[in-house]
Amino acid sequence: MTAAHPFAEAVKPLVDAMGAEMVPPAEARADDVVLQWEGRPVVAVRLPHLADSLDHLLADLERRHGPLARLGRKEKQNVVRVLEERGAFTVRHGVETAAAALGVSRFTVYNYLNRENAQRAQDPPREGS
Repeated sequence: MTAAHPFAEAVKPLVDAMGAEMVPPAEARADDVVLQWEGRPVVAVRLPHLADSLDHLLADLERRHGPLARLGRKEKQNVVRVLEERGAFTVRHGVETAAAALGVSRFTVYNYLNRENAQRAQDPPREGS
């Protein structure tokens, strides 16, 4: 896109974090989300395919933490927790993809998930939850 509208610039970090793409409204497809400002279309957001979202999420986690396979056990457990919270394991082969990125087996990822779920079951509910 050429001269970006201030609204488009404002939403760009969110679009990037989702792994989406910004396109001119005139190029929007039926499944794109057209964002408007003061009643005028400013930018269309082309959402990523679900399978691409997992790759984007893993790349984002790697940018934040460094190579995922080099993380310690505790950090890998936290990454698995984040992936679960973001729905990564609802994608077909999500566990296998995450395991490969973390340099662990599927069995290890399932162990991390079971550990997290057991911990959640033991923790008392927080106020306001």
